[in-house]
Amino acid sequence: MLALRLARGSDPAALARRLLLASAAAGVGFLLLSALARAAAHPEDGRLAGLRLLWCLVPLAATAQLAVAVARADPTARPRSGLDSAGLGPARTPVLAAISTAVAGLLGSALALLLFLHLRGDLSGLPFDGAATGPLNGGGSLPLGAALTLLAVAPATAAGASALGLRGATVTAMPAPAGLPWGTALIAGGLALGTLAGEPTAEAADGWLPLPAPLDTMPFGVVGGWLLIAAGVVLTGPGLVYLAGQALAAYQPGALRLLAGRGLTEEARRLGRPVAALTVTVAATLAAGDLGALGDFGLFGSLGLAVVAAGTLGSVLTVAEQIRVERRPATTALTRVGTGRRALRLVVAARCAALAAVFGPLAWLTAELLTLAARR
Repeated sequence: MLALRLARGSDPAALARRLLLASAAAGVGFLLLSALARAAAHPEDGRLAGLRLLWCLVPLAATAQLAVAVARADPTARPRSGLDSAGLGPARTPVLAAISTAVAGLLGSALALLLFLHLRGDLSGLPFDGAATGPLNGGGSLPLGAALTLLAVAPATAAGASALGLRGATVTAMPAPAGLPWGTALIAGGLALGTLAGEPTAEAADGWLPLPAPLDTMPFGVVGGWLLIAAGVVLTGPGLVYLAGQALAAYQPGALRLLAGRGLTEEARRLGRPVAALTVTVAATLAAGDLGALGDFGLFGSLGLAVVAAGTLGSVLTVAEQIRVERRPATTALTRVGTGRRALRLVVAARCAALAAVFGPLAWLTAELLTLAARR
């Protein structure tokens, strides 16, 4: 009840973030139900059913990351004397955030179930009833227990991620992120796995070998290689942001470069992974276009891409807004000592330019690695 009261009394920005999280959870739930319906209608094809469920891990991961960003930016995550006196100190704050996140996720899952059943034709009396009977395999029966279990995956994952994210935020940050070598190792392992699992082809085109099969019939090793490459890039994000800040503040910097560089190094852990996840999303879109699969995504592929894009972009915008709010006292102090608004805007522009200089080429390189992992 306390979580519901705090959610009802939140500002419009916090409510909009929760609505975005509920929409992402609804998209993931719809994709999971679609994979379940396909498996129930064609029980003989277990490989394709498993591959579809594996594809659902990507939007699920994007939703979990969005849940962490929303939980950290939520006003209930900040210390309050009233909550402390009620017995909800810093140790109980992750529990409160997990409950709020679970409520938003359950709302999205419920909407996904209603929309799915309506488009299948299981619910009558509404417009567009049964409009997608064919794609959603409306002729077959949907196992209720399995459907409810899959619908609980997104809320449970988002709630657990938000609780862990807030609990990890209380730990004192290290001077430099240590995930860069581990992320590089994951990228190399994913490239090797995808290359070894890919099917050989005979003819080359424009210096590259053609895609061996459609995305729906990709070997599990290739999909696993892609996931490892994506996880590796996300893991390297904080280290790359930290190095970008160090480079920006190196070689006798002025006040503007020093402020911009120090800001990036301080926020590397919090900003690095959302920006890297957005980079992976852009790279995956470029790779899909290079492989000729962007136009063949269909309903479910487009929905999954929309969920991933909304989750990653929403995470970046949420973290950026949280950083801006937390830096407001420092900005006010700089303004009082004579720092102009134009100088502060130049600091922000320098940070954005440094991030673009690092993650722009990384998006292109990741797209090439994803393409290379699918071709031999």
